[in-house]
Amino acid sequence: MKFLGKLLATLFLLVALLGGAIFWWLQAPLSLAAPSVELSVEAGASPREVALAWANAGVQTDARLLYQWFRWSGQARLIRAGSYEIHQGATPRELLAKMVRGDEVLEQLRLIEGWTFAQVRAALAKAPALKQSTAGLSEAQVMGLLGAPEQAAEGRFFPDTYAYSRGVSDLTVLKRAHKAMQRRLDAAWAGRSEGLPLRNPDEALILASIVEKETGAAADRSLVAAVFINRLRLGMPLQTDPTVIYGLGAAFDGNLRKRDLLADTPFNTYTRGGLPPTPIAMPGNASLLAALHPARSRALYFVARGDGSSEFSEDLAAHNRAVNKFQRGK
Repeated sequence: MKFLGKLLATLFLLVALLGGAIFWWLQAPLSLAAPSVELSVEAGASPREVALAWANAGVQTDARLLYQWFRWSGQARLIRAGSYEIHQGATPRELLAKMVRGDEVLEQLRLIEGWTFAQVRAALAKAPALKQSTAGLSEAQVMGLLGAPEQAAEGRFFPDTYAYSRGVSDLTVLKRAHKAMQRRLDAAWAGRSEGLPLRNPDEALILASIVEKETGAAADRSLVAAVFINRLRLGMPLQTDPTVIYGLGAAFDGNLRKRDLLADTPFNTYTRGGLPPTPIAMPGNASLLAALHPARSRALYFVARGDGSSEFSEDLAAHNRAVNKFQRGK
């Protein structure tokens, strides 16, 4: 009996020591191969694979020990896919808690009002840790993957800042921006002013893109929209330079000349009436609202004052005087 008692006491002591060692290990900082270690946990990865991946990434501890901790915790199946980063001082408890919470490292991509789709694609190509899945695709192919094969890509993405997990596809970011623009456009169209010479939301988006490119001062935005709405009502050509520049594409060298205004393209609003066939850029929400809630004005012309704002005129004579004053210094 004494022997059995000693054996049990010894076993109890060993268990206590082992429990203490485990408790200490769970609270102690992990040794890392660098000041920080990053890991992308793939969807469907097993707890054993996750533990081994952390060890391979630079967590200098036995992967089997990490795996057993994941199992013993009862939270192994709660580990979420995502991109994670730990720093010197992180403990095994903190490592697991981060993955269970889904406390990911996120990157950001900012899409700017007035950008073209070409500029959006250039930004996607430079975005850090973004999987490039659309780089070799045409615009039509991209829109097909977004479920909108009938739409031109231009102007269909809402300018905003988008946070994303490292390793996700650029198509994922584009989907979010496309849905955001559709929501904004639908809401703006539903609340539009009455009597506008716009037949559908697509025409509103086209006009909003022109307002975006023509507005230098935010206070002028609804007046700029009013000029184009008034011209559409009267059947006057819009005669807006940004559409001409867009139609010239790579041929535009930074200087808009008279011959450019006479060069007919589907986007030349000097040679063709009505709206161009597609937007010419991404409008922000303010431009969407301005296009669908233009100011009450009879203005048909505007000219830049040189300080970012514009001078608005109701007739050609007044406009010519404004041009002489602000553009020619007469």
